[in-house]
Amino acid sequence: MKAIEAQTPTLYLLDGMALSYRAYFALSRNPITNTAGFNTTAAYVYTNTLLDILERRSPTHIAAVFDTSAPTHRHSLYPDYKAQREAMPEELSAALPYILRLNQAFHVPVLKLDGYEADDLMGALAKRAEAAGWRTYLVTPDKDFGQIVSDAIFLYKPARMGDGVDILGPAEICARYQLQRPTQMTDLLGLWGDASDNIPGVPGIGEKTAVRLLARYDSLENLLAHTHELKGKQKENLETFADQARLSKKLATILTEVPLDVSLESLARQERDDAALTNLFRELEFNSIGKRLFGKNFHAAPVRRSVPRPSQGSASNEDTNGSVGQMELGLPELKSITDTPHEYHLVDTLAARDALLQKLKACKSFCFDTETISLDPHSAETGPELVGIAFALEPHKGYYVPFPPEADQARALLEAFRPIFEDPAIEKIGHNLKFDLSVLYRDGDIEVKGPLFDTFLAHALIEPEQRHGLDRLAETYLSYSPIPITQLIGPKGPEQLSMREVPIDKASEYAVEDADLALQLKPLFEAELKSKQQGKVFYEIECPLLPILVRMEATGIALDAAALASYSKALDADIHQLAQRIQDLAGTAFNLNSPKQLGQVLFDILKLDSKAKKTRTGQYATSEQVLARLAPQHEIVSKILEHRALAKLKSTYVDALPAAVSARTRRLHTNYSQVYTVTGRLQSSGPNLQNIPIRTQQGREIRKAFIPAGSGYCLLSADYSQIELRIIASLSQDAALCAAFREGMDIHTATAARVYSVTNEEVTSEMRRKAKMVNFGIPYGISAFGLAQRLGASRTEAAELIDAYFNQFPGIRGYIDNTLGFAREHGYVETLTGRRRYLSDIRSANATVRASAERNAVNMPIQGTAADMIKIAMIHIHNAFKEGRFRTQLLLQVHDELVFDLYMAEKDTVVLLIEEAMKNALPLEGVPIAVETGIGANWLEAH
Repeated sequence: MKAIEAQTPTLYLLDGMALSYRAYFALSRNPITNTAGFNTTAAYVYTNTLLDILERRSPTHIAAVFDTSAPTHRHSLYPDYKAQREAMPEELSAALPYILRLNQAFHVPVLKLDGYEADDLMGALAKRAEAAGWRTYLVTPDKDFGQIVSDAIFLYKPARMGDGVDILGPAEICARYQLQRPTQMTDLLGLWGDASDNIPGVPGIGEKTAVRLLARYDSLENLLAHTHELKGKQKENLETFADQARLSKKLATILTEVPLDVSLESLARQERDDAALTNLFRELEFNSIGKRLFGKNFHAAPVRRSVPRPSQGSASNEDTNGSVGQMELGLPELKSITDTPHEYHLVDTLAARDALLQKLKACKSFCFDTETISLDPHSAETGPELVGIAFALEPHKGYYVPFPPEADQARALLEAFRPIFEDPAIEKIGHNLKFDLSVLYRDGDIEVKGPLFDTFLAHALIEPEQRHGLDRLAETYLSYSPIPITQLIGPKGPEQLSMREVPIDKASEYAVEDADLALQLKPLFEAELKSKQQGKVFYEIECPLLPILVRMEATGIALDAAALASYSKALDADIHQLAQRIQDLAGTAFNLNSPKQLGQVLFDILKLDSKAKKTRTGQYATSEQVLARLAPQHEIVSKILEHRALAKLKSTYVDALPAAVSARTRRLHTNYSQVYTVTGRLQSSGPNLQNIPIRTQQGREIRKAFIPAGSGYCLLSADYSQIELRIIASLSQDAALCAAFREGMDIHTATAARVYSVTNEEVTSEMRRKAKMVNFGIPYGISAFGLAQRLGASRTEAAELIDAYFNQFPGIRGYIDNTLGFAREHGYVETLTGRRRYLSDIRSANATVRASAERNAVNMPIQGTAADMIKIAMIHIHNAFKEGRFRTQLLLQVHDELVFDLYMAEKDTVVLLIEEAMKNALPLEGVPIAVETGIGANWLEAH
């Protein structure tokens, strides 16, 4: 290959392992996986970072530098160096061979040397380049490299997804860390330490103190020579830990003399290997990156359903081309609107509108998509949300109806389409239909009827662990790249346009394309739903639930804001009183919201734990888990936990809920997601009304503020009783457990009686408490250690309880074993309705990862069946309400509970109807279903 020539040498050195870790965790909450279930996040983000450097920075020389597994000179100096680090995540380990292949395909040299860290190699090369008159950029998130920054060496800190970058020279390093010169970074770390590398530093000296000392004494050595000028604990610590400080500085110092047999000239940038990259991007399904490099004809849609995971330790220079790259598939064309024949019509005249209405009336089904001002159909806007509606009746053909901004004109236009949307004989198709249905209900009071087909929900059932955005689905299934929304409205920020400001011709093409694509996806997903046996869940649960959720979200619930304001003041007083008590117990004033000061009070002043752990920043850990363990030791800890709980209650609910009330409806509206959890449970957000506390008296006070619609109404709560325990009894067919439910026994008392070999009458409250914990923990894989922690008991007692439980209820053990066996064989588990959860880690070699997958395998059929049951009940209740023309309305779904605005004149009929619908939604074999109902002037009274 011929090297790319350049006049000014610029060397970019990539800290390969640090960037790989950063890439892996960049999207940890929403990882990217290909259709084989392989986590491609690390490779994807790393590739974007590398491309950003190659394309925007145009380096003349480049290399990626990696650590090896061999010990380094730092381990010889300090055996505990990096000892606290957890093992590399298995998915990152599996991704490393791909990251190395990516470097090789881009012809980026990969450098490593036993006995030295990547930091040392990068430091040595940077200094060589500086001596040769080159400029060097150290591409890393690691602050340690600040010590070698100079007028020719810069720290290049990329953002997580390549969007923006910090380039730090000497002035920026000094400003960021308040140093006089970059080389003081080693002195800073010698004093402060570095928790990420387990460099100890000096106890009691944090970053700010270290900076102040260096400003006065310039260097660590000079400071240690003048400790007689200091006072108190600081003087004592510096003198006691002087050798530790010197060692810490040495550990933090990057070596710049390394026996690396590599010339700078050998790092000259080379032309990439397009064939190798094409194979890699296909295998990893990097469609957008492939288009970025190879143009619109590139397509990386899945070519098969299994991609072999590289074994750990396979990151070598071996041939890793992989079988996918050798398959003779040809390169499918990735189409776009510019090269795809289509007929998209703008409907902006009365005649065109009437013609479209006639076409729609004659259709058995059509696809539609709404364009709106905002993404919140319950926003405070008083005017219409609708900007336009797109329709697709057949592939590559569609229509766009723009809506005027005037409310009366927009409503009149929407009224013309009411008969179409409310025709029960016409199927309506769309992507994320709940949003579109909500907009029509808000702007036109239109309840869309007829069979629904939501491609968003369909794909969530077909590939529950994947992302379901329309753009990605179009690329994957249709080999088509849609118009990006940013092309119309610009990137996020204050300058971004609303759809109302986009020229109608552009809005028309964009909107109709979305409807057209969803229409094309429908037959593909119909086939996949059938193939994966998800038809029942899709057609009988998820799609029929859509209009119900639309109505619930639009109705909202009334809130007594005045009551919450009064309660907020009461909480303020309680919080202040607790804070004063905590200060008294501490014997000193401190900031309760400062983890650092709190740690010092608990562990340095009160000496509560001689083995207290510190976080990566060098501060004591003061998490709720840590405090809960310490609570029995001192009153101050329980008071701190109580203070935290009240402060969170006040900020998260008491003060936040009134602010979330809609200015338009004067009610509180939440949004329900059907795809947020893979178990099928609905997720409430904006605000989350499913997490309103109920276990504490203070939390229950919040529920008092949820009130009925007005005169003649009360709130009704209908709650499944111990539904998950009933479900596991049915799934396991354990004779004793099923009998206890059939006989109407208190299940925790019955469990305690069997486990402790006593009669029901002899069961004590303590026995029942422990049995209850076992009942809720065992089916979800709780260990003896975990049960011991929850019970406050010894591990021996917990283990004996678990053994006794399985001896008395052998059916539960059988259920767990059978479920895990099925999961290992098939790669998924399913609910009674057939909803599936795929478990890619169920056969993982990593015991921790595998154990997590096993817990999910046991839990999902139970929790997922409960989720399906209440959804089916909601559908039956909704249909019965419509048929009976009842004024009672369903307001909220909260886990196993439904909350209604009950019209009291309908009480006798409606309560019975609700109970029967819930009991008969999804009958359980051998186990009765119980529903508890309550009525009150607020949610707390009703519950």
